[in-house]
Amino acid sequence: MKETPVDLQEVPSLAGPPRRIVSLVPSLTESLFDLGAGDRLVGITDYCRPPKDEEDRLKRVGGTKSPAHETIVGLKPDLILANKEENERQAVEALVEAGLTVWLTFPQSVEQAMDVLWSLVNLLRIPESAALLKNLQISLEWTAMAGLPENVKRVFCPIWQDEHPKAGLWWITFNRQTYCHDLLAHCGGENVFADRERRFPLEADLGLEKPKSGQEHDTRYPRVTVEEVVKAAPEVIFLPNEPYAFDEKHAMQVRSALAETPAVKAGRVHLVDGSLITWHGTRLALALAELPTFLQT
Repeated sequence: MKETPVDLQEVPSLAGPPRRIVSLVPSLTESLFDLGAGDRLVGITDYCRPPKDEEDRLKRVGGTKSPAHETIVGLKPDLILANKEENERQAVEALVEAGLTVWLTFPQSVEQAMDVLWSLVNLLRIPESAALLKNLQISLEWTAMAGLPENVKRVFCPIWQDEHPKAGLWWITFNRQTYCHDLLAHCGGENVFADRERRFPLEADLGLEKPKSGQEHDTRYPRVTVEEVVKAAPEVIFLPNEPYAFDEKHAMQVRSALAETPAVKAGRVHLVDGSLITWHGTRLALALAELPTFLQT
């Protein structure tokens, strides 16, 4: 999403705790249920995963990029949870213009994701859920202690794959200005493309032409080639099943293309649940429990 009014990223000031919430962010939908406030939800996206016994009660409002505006307005929510990366600017602004309260979250680190959760607890006035967040904070501290410098593994984690007629196979990954990067760091992983910025246009990012300047772009998600990954020499490769659905077929392709990397030579190409890497929220607890296992073996 391009620049959006800053005030939407501030925790909204409400007369009372919200009772009718529409969530346009799957990770926050899950977090509300984990925090004991799932009963406040009235609308969720097609990509949200509520408990099975809640499915019939909740109204699906479409995808994260193009939610059904009229459906959301008709639900008369007193709070809409949105995310700057997951939801389109036009859709968010249309909801604001309709007189609805939108909280636009945008955590770019684990600490900021925790801040969002604490703000939710305070906004919803559910202090009894604070214990869960305190336990999550303790897990973060323990994981950080376990991730000693000598145990850190160099990691490559693509989130999309494609091919170019001249450059061949390429992947989208992320740099240090993202939640995904910080999460891997907390789990004992060193992102091999932490300092790689995206160049524009695509051909420039793939090293086929010089980058163009003079325009502001989001540079946090670079496109990298086979040659770049081989040179980066990752020791572990994660292939998440979302947002791109990497599967065993793709894993075989990656093993072949990146056969010279330490990760492939050591058999450390892992298909993983993408939500562990990309979903900020209470899913962080599961990520801290599962991802370090791949990095410490």
